[in-house]
Amino acid sequence: MAHAYTPGVTVTARTKLVRERRLPLAGTVLAKVGDQVKAEQVVARTELPGNVQTVNVANILSVLPEDVGSTLTKPVGSPLNEGEVFAMSKGFFGLFTSKCKSPINGTLESISNITGQAILREPPIPVEVHAYVDGKVIEAMEREGVKVETECSFLQGIFGIGGETWGEIKLQVGKSDEPLDVNSLDAGCAGKILVGGSRVDNAFLEKAASLGVRGVVVGGIDDKDLRQFLGYDLGVAITGSEEKGISLIITEGFGGMRMAEKTFSLLRSLEGRKASMSGVTQIRAGVMRPEVIVSMDGRTGPSAGKGSIFSSSGLEVGSAIRVIREPHFGRLGRVADLPPELRMLETEAKVRVLEVEFEDGTKAVMPRANVEMIEG
Repeated sequence: MAHAYTPGVTVTARTKLVRERRLPLAGTVLAKVGDQVKAEQVVARTELPGNVQTVNVANILSVLPEDVGSTLTKPVGSPLNEGEVFAMSKGFFGLFTSKCKSPINGTLESISNITGQAILREPPIPVEVHAYVDGKVIEAMEREGVKVETECSFLQGIFGIGGETWGEIKLQVGKSDEPLDVNSLDAGCAGKILVGGSRVDNAFLEKAASLGVRGVVVGGIDDKDLRQFLGYDLGVAITGSEEKGISLIITEGFGGMRMAEKTFSLLRSLEGRKASMSGVTQIRAGVMRPEVIVSMDGRTGPSAGKGSIFSSSGLEVGSAIRVIREPHFGRLGRVADLPPELRMLETEAKVRVLEVEFEDGTKAVMPRANVEMIEG
């Protein structure tokens, strides 16, 4: 039977994931099918072309553009050091000569007889792609990258910043409704992924970044704290390129919001384990959620509850949900009923609704579009 699509985040103790690790340009793939790889292992490598700089040789030497070739003291293709002369005018009897010096370490790539300019290219920029997760290479794409499969615990957040990182999970609070306290940070947090409860502020993030903390996973953050930490307002629907030295995942939303008990309990059960984490979030088409992945790595993981491998079956009675619109924004509960008939709202629009039973036992009826599933 068909069912309406309801967006959701996944929180599951055990599932199987595949992550594609692809180079931006053709390069060298260092892993082969069947290899067991670690998150920090380089699996593919390439070099991006260096930046280009132009030097107006004709102007500097006061010669015609078509004569630039005759002034070169280094042939095209020669490596150059910064300050090295690569073109020179002849002058009279060896006097009053003008010289063209390279402004960079690089290569004399070409000259133009039309503009009289020389094109110099900086050294290539090395690019390495890491495995990101501990797992097994199941596919090698020639000169492009690999696909890595891992059996893992997996959870997604609502919003994140910062790129991919990995480290040991460390609980920084005792309860899911406890905010992160900057005074709890010390040198022992370096290299860790810290788990908080209801809120994180700018002071905590600044100190965590200075201590070398790899990432923070927490229920909520105030908009002003995020703005202070970044130094600007996020104005795009894609994150992950922020260079703050730390990644952040918000599991519930903006403001002080208790982390869902299921999420907190899963992270608590994984304390001390190595986790891969990405704050990349894309809200537009091709939605991407920030994520935490803890590979089983041959070890026994937490129980998945319903089964060993998670699979989504859509919204049904008993499904865990989070309300994403007012007046119940942020509240957690379970689906108590899914009436099949359409209901008329105050706006006179007819929509499908559901009945939610919140954690305190109260119930409410609302449009299905007002909730998102917590899958897993």
